[in-house]
Amino acid sequence: MRAAVLNGVGEALTVQTVPDLTPGPGEAVVRIKTAALNHRDVWIRKGQYAGLKFPIVLGSDGAGVVEAVGADVDPSWVGQEVVVNPALGWGEGEAAQDSKTFQILGLPQDGTFAEQVRVPIDNVFNKPRELSFEQSAALPLAGLTSYRAVVHRGEISFEDTVLVTGAGGGTAVFALQFAVASRTKVYVTSGSAEKIETAKGLGAVDGVNYKSDGWDKSLKQMAGGFDLIIDSAGGENVNKLIEILNPGGRLVTFGATAGNVDGFVMRRIFWKQVSLLGTTMGSPTDFAAMLHFVDQQRIRPLIDRVFPLEKANDALDRMEAGAQMGKIILAVG
Repeated sequence: MRAAVLNGVGEALTVQTVPDLTPGPGEAVVRIKTAALNHRDVWIRKGQYAGLKFPIVLGSDGAGVVEAVGADVDPSWVGQEVVVNPALGWGEGEAAQDSKTFQILGLPQDGTFAEQVRVPIDNVFNKPRELSFEQSAALPLAGLTSYRAVVHRGEISFEDTVLVTGAGGGTAVFALQFAVASRTKVYVTSGSAEKIETAKGLGAVDGVNYKSDGWDKSLKQMAGGFDLIIDSAGGENVNKLIEILNPGGRLVTFGATAGNVDGFVMRRIFWKQVSLLGTTMGSPTDFAAMLHFVDQQRIRPLIDRVFPLEKANDALDRMEAGAQMGKIILAVG
């Protein structure tokens, strides 16, 4: 099979012929048709991720057709159109992942930037019928992360006024779409006026450019305050986000691309009785619920651009530049 392989930090992916995969007990081999990029892939290529190993096939997101299953797996899976849940070894609880077993597909286990991927059969789910393979591949990591952040951890209610920061990336766009589908008033931040307009086309009430002076005050004037904020950046802006939370509001965070929070003021938390909630990926139950929500609400993932597998480096460069609006897709098979 063909695979886009990373052989070292800072190197370009090379499309190579590697051995075909064979399923073991409890496993399935999926013939990948489409894969999707995440910032995780960029960070691994730059060496900014724990547990690096080489060579490695990147990619957490994929959709395709089950090609083979282990001898102990129901053979009716073979030929089914599926989407892969990249959260491996979550564990038994819903509150958090099991730190001893949990990992994400694409490191340390070879991922979806290849014509085949091998995963436990429990991580294989039927592809949403009304979605294309490109749209289905866009869902797994970003859709799961956003669903858990918005619905499970954020406990969104139709009465909420919601802020989604960094609209443009796939996870933030899903958070926006899930919040809009929950019948809430949603606002966004972005570093691009064009992306704010696209977000408004997806149902956002309005948005501000987080690069502008006083962006937080502008949001406060627009919305009056927020009951739920979904943030993946962290950094110094967290203090401003807490300031524009309504009393009793919730801030859900699942990333720290802007770094840690300097000058954190505890009284902002306890005096306003706000909740600061962390989340990472999601459980198998979350994944199944996310797919059901997407189906019931007729949500269509926003696709930024589709690249052939041979152009995987161009796709990674586009993501690293932050040029995308929605998910970047690789056409693999």
